[in-house]
Amino acid sequence: MAAVGADIHVVAGERRQLINVAYRLLGSLSEAEDAVQEAFARWYALTPGKRNEIQVPAAWLTTVTGRICLDVLGSARARRERYVGAWLPEPLPDRAEWGHGGGGGSGGDLADQMVLDESVSMALLVVLEAMTPAERVAFVLHDVFRYPFAEIGAIVGRTPAACKQLAASGRRRVRDAGSSVLVAGQLETVRRVKEAWEAKDVAALVGLLDPAAVMTADGGGLVGTVLRPVEGSADIASYMVAIADKVPGLELLVRSVNGVPGLVAAHDGAVMTVASFEIGEDGRVVRIWAVRNPEKLGAWVA
Repeated sequence: MAAVGADIHVVAGERRQLINVAYRLLGSLSEAEDAVQEAFARWYALTPGKRNEIQVPAAWLTTVTGRICLDVLGSARARRERYVGAWLPEPLPDRAEWGHGGGGGSGGDLADQMVLDESVSMALLVVLEAMTPAERVAFVLHDVFRYPFAEIGAIVGRTPAACKQLAASGRRRVRDAGSSVLVAGQLETVRRVKEAWEAKDVAALVGLLDPAAVMTADGGGLVGTVLRPVEGSADIASYMVAIADKVPGLELLVRSVNGVPGLVAAHDGAVMTVASFEIGEDGRVVRIWAVRNPEKLGAWVA
């Protein structure tokens, strides 16, 4: 009976937390789900006696999930070298904005479990992609989820002191990227970008973009998009207007993307692009991340 009670607690109480951890470690809802499913599979593969010996099932599951994610991160670099164009993390919607009927399917179900805060902003996730797998695991588990370094060491196979150094290195990367944003200012800028884009006003768009702005798009080779980053306000503005010209009836919606105001481009009710923005201190757009790969937009099905 004790084992059954523990199993009920694990299944009902820990899956949401594990999905949140795995997404921040991997930047992909589907990969996060696979990692958590594998962790649960290993839990249920244990004999009842072995499960009863585990005093804190949540800690055991987190350790196993972390190790699985570490393995995935280790192979991700090679896989992403074969990826067509730039690879961007999978964007997350705010489920409340899409109503109770939106986001059908497993992607929507997973999005319902996500806690949206600064630790899932696209700007931070992009910085996390530049970290080594061990740095990313140490930084996310310690700085975001407050796991002690002793537990992190059991995941990455390092001493607590080494894990402390890994987290500090990750923290420096985040600090050097300088990606903090005031959401209130971001919302106003995103609204103005939407209006200028809808009006196909190149001059207005240029004025809203930093002269050295960079736009990165992810189509995964499945839809047409630029394969390399577009640099400079004038080129980005021209590209955005060209997109609007090619797709008459494109609808732009201001929506939360990973907890921060962004833009969703839809055509005939289908989400085509989800764009995230990084705003500079002067209120102009510094970075645009546009996810167009339909395999990464499952949570946005309305």
